[in-house]
Amino acid sequence: MAFTGKYEVTSQENYDDFMKILKYSGDIIEKGRNAKVITEVTQNGNDFTWTQIYPGGKSMKNAFAVGQESEMETMDGKKFKATVKMEGNALVCDFPNYHHTSEISGGNLVEISTCGGVVYKRISKKIA
Repeated sequence: MAFTGKYEVTSQENYDDFMKILKYSGDIIEKGRNAKVITEVTQNGNDFTWTQIYPGGKSMKNAFAVGQESEMETMDGKKFKATVKMEGNALVCDFPNYHHTSEISGGNLVEISTCGGVVYKRISKKIA
């Protein structure tokens, strides 16, 4: 299923526990708890550009091709190399501290990150 679109966060599950396990400070956790993060995805076949825009104008952009190692960046600016795979209709990637999947379900972008037994789920609705 095509990922191209612009999405806004509508709900999150286990946000606080996930951020704590990644050792983020209380003030960072508080800032992000109800943030309306915008995710813009451009897909051209197996080539993706994935941008997340945070309140206040900070953004993170990753470009990758499914099945090819790419340089990526975490939400706190750390660079790493990873290979994004397609499993069924989901994009799957191992970040340095967690496993992440993204898929389109019912027109929504559903992202699930797992670390140390904590499963964080973020759902974003398509806005463009």
